[in-house]
Amino acid sequence: MKIIHCADLHLDSRMNANLEKDKAKERKGEILHTFERMITYAAENGVSAILIAGDLFDTKNISAIARNAVLHQITAHPAIRFYYLKGNHDRDNFLSGLEDLPENLKMFGSEWTSYEEAEGRITVWGMELSAENAESAWVSLVLDSRKYNIVMLHGQEARSASKDRAEIINLKALRNKGIDYLALGHIHAYRKEQLDARGIYCYPGCLEGRGFDECGEHGFVLLEIEEETGNCRQEFIPFAQRRLYTVSVDVTDCQTTAELISRVEPVLGDAGYGPESMVKIVLTGMLDVACEKDMAYLLSAFRQRFYYVKVYDETALKIDVEDYMLDQSLKGEFVRQVMADEALAEEDKKIMIRYGLQAIAGEEVQ
Repeated sequence: MKIIHCADLHLDSRMNANLEKDKAKERKGEILHTFERMITYAAENGVSAILIAGDLFDTKNISAIARNAVLHQITAHPAIRFYYLKGNHDRDNFLSGLEDLPENLKMFGSEWTSYEEAEGRITVWGMELSAENAESAWVSLVLDSRKYNIVMLHGQEARSASKDRAEIINLKALRNKGIDYLALGHIHAYRKEQLDARGIYCYPGCLEGRGFDECGEHGFVLLEIEEETGNCRQEFIPFAQRRLYTVSVDVTDCQTTAELISRVEPVLGDAGYGPESMVKIVLTGMLDVACEKDMAYLLSAFRQRFYYVKVYDETALKIDVEDYMLDQSLKGEFVRQVMADEALAEEDKKIMIRYGLQAIAGEEVQ
């Protein structure tokens, strides 16, 4: 039996944190299309069930097109069972207005719910965690060790940092429960580790990266379970339409924007990012305070190469204050005034000096 495990699709994400209006709308549509492509993949490859381990949608305000597209995919593929466990971003209004749920859509609630597959040889369990049930959930889970047991949960594995509030999953309390595959959601990067001597736990990550905190490959996990023996092979399937990259470039001692571009160019060339990529370039290293640096022009040099590119300046300032202490010009007076201000931190002094010298020289301050 083949099963897809996916999570954290975040359909209907606004996508405007990095992208301008038109591209944000386009990218929003691409993420929905990737979900539809995954269903097509399932139908063409004999997948019997799809586990959606939370955060199918991004917010409670679901657009009609996203809602209708998801419902259409479910009803158009009656041979595939969709196991949908809501996450901390999901809301019930996805199903509002429906008199009856599609027969192949299986839901979970605040108590343990189970469904049988493969004539009872495989069982899919799930519970939607909350502050009210999280502490008791682990005790109340009782499984039949003779079966292949899949358990679905959405929440934060305790060792990992989280940018969104979610319930903590107590992996220690789930050990030796008879779990074969713990299908998790919430962490947006693929992770598979041993739970205990019998089972594993897995986060498939998000289906598409949305921001530069979600770089790398994204997709879903394909399970192939031998129904008679209970042996299972898991494979991560990269499936995202676009991939996001962050690349750091040391530009120490560059004096002009042209030199900055010439330092970045070979790094991007060696990386081999395709034109469909989204790339964040991070400038690092030490630059002289007098360095001529036009970030807008630097960005324009690479904008046409990728679907989206942004440049972050994380360089530190290299200022030899002694060069200005005896300088009788306006620059020297300015530097002396800033350095004498005891209320300013040393790094703030350097930043103020840099901007001030740029302004005195008639350059655009960025």
